[in-house]
Amino acid sequence: MTVNRRHFMIGAAATGLATSFAIRTTPARAAEFNYKFANNQTLTHPMNVRAKEAAAKIQEESGGRVAINIFPSSQLGADTDVLGQVRSGGVELFSLSPLILSTFVPNASLSGIGFAFAGYDAVWPAMDGALGGFVRGEIQKKGLHVLDTIWDNGFRQISSSRGAIATPADLEGFKIRVPVSPLWTSMFSAFGAAPASINFAETYTALQTGIVDGQENPLAILSTAKLYEVQKFVSMTNHMWDGFWILANRRAWAALPEDCQEIVSRNFNAAALLQRADVMALNQSLQGMLEGNGMAFNAPDPAPFREKLSSAGFYAEWKGKYGDEAWKILETSAGHALG
Repeated sequence: MTVNRRHFMIGAAATGLATSFAIRTTPARAAEFNYKFANNQTLTHPMNVRAKEAAAKIQEESGGRVAINIFPSSQLGADTDVLGQVRSGGVELFSLSPLILSTFVPNASLSGIGFAFAGYDAVWPAMDGALGGFVRGEIQKKGLHVLDTIWDNGFRQISSSRGAIATPADLEGFKIRVPVSPLWTSMFSAFGAAPASINFAETYTALQTGIVDGQENPLAILSTAKLYEVQKFVSMTNHMWDGFWILANRRAWAALPEDCQEIVSRNFNAAALLQRADVMALNQSLQGMLEGNGMAFNAPDPAPFREKLSSAGFYAEWKGKYGDEAWKILETSAGHALG
């Protein structure tokens, strides 16, 4: 797919015209189960590349009984809107960040606590083990089915037009765009920053006009959204790790025969592992590309940032919200105490 065509599809999605570009693996009338899989990533993102491969295998292995039609780039609505559609049954499958899912499942955001994980060597054993199991249990309690293996979004980094973020003091008074989520606002407020909850579609303009000094996202977002045009510094803070759970409407999942459930689960879980490797490789290559576009990188020591959150009461506040059991699982999974 060419860059121009990709940009057209993203623009069409914004105007409500892109639904016809959903990835269809088989004609709608040919399958017994035609399920929609919605997500907010572009067609070329590793998530959709691997999801398309998984959908083709599901169709083949199910003998054509199950067709997964992929709707990328938020074609079916914003994340919170689509979450409502999954709950009601209007959409059967949906990939969503646990931090945004926490608006419905409060403890889902446990894995996103600031500076909990030092790197992927800690993240994957946690999310494939006790921490992921705990969160999946919380999701199931809310009436959604969730697949076993979480997909990767990446570690989040801070970009700035004002200067590098090297110490917690550099965040004091720093106007930073954050997603609409209490966890983000709470963390940056603890640093003395001025977090502003702004929809992502408005982020470029907010950075360009100086409404905010910076933002935070995985490197892939800096590239695909061309934020390097309005940001010049990237601080590799790794302050949060973020992923995507594959959620399913419970009634739609229960309607699948057991053998089809197994086929769908196995192929999507296998695709998640491949996507994780894709995202890691992509992020490693992106730093050079972003530097080529004029961005300067630095890698701060995370210890002072963690200490600042502790002294500001951030960890104590969120431990109280999540509960002692959940917090113990997080600390054990992270391999160190928080707060």
